[in-house]
Amino acid sequence: MSKYLIVGLGNPGAEYAHTRHNIGFDVVDAFVEKHDTYFSSDRLADVCRVKWKGKIFVCIKPTTYMNLSGKSFRYWMDKEKLSPEQTLTIVDELALPLNKLRLRAGGSHGGHNGLADIQQTLGTDKYPKLRFGIGNNFPKGMQVDFVLGKWLPEELPIVKQKIQFCNEVIENVAVIGLERTMNIVNQMKFE
Repeated sequence: MSKYLIVGLGNPGAEYAHTRHNIGFDVVDAFVEKHDTYFSSDRLADVCRVKWKGKIFVCIKPTTYMNLSGKSFRYWMDKEKLSPEQTLTIVDELALPLNKLRLRAGGSHGGHNGLADIQQTLGTDKYPKLRFGIGNNFPKGMQVDFVLGKWLPEELPIVKQKIQFCNEVIENVAVIGLERTMNIVNQMKFE
């Protein structure tokens, strides 16, 4: 039975809930909800095991705060005896417009503190990432407020559509593989 570690990046705490920076949490929440299971608190993360079509998805939302995501990621990867290639990290991406997702087998952290910490902890950037475009529609010097801000009402239809699509992406990575899933995801444009 193949197994995957699905890592949604975000910050714990009500003040961060449903902000752009917490989209990783929202995606894994939707995935877990779709499969009628729920999270429980465990070491360094909220954790849920989803069994689907002969696959196991160990879904985690690190409770270490974004900038220390690597500690939780590493702990659960080692505990489940998985390699970095058997993981998928869902993360917000300023460099992508709101209507795009990007799936890659590896690649730099691009200045994202959560990814930078994972990369430093693992000693490699070769682990799959699903980047959820949040756009960069903010005035100079206001990046932190934008990233930690809530979605605008007019953004929500696309955000919800992309979250639902991310459920399929997670399943497809397990069923048809990363390469074929990348071909689908990286051409998508959400309206």
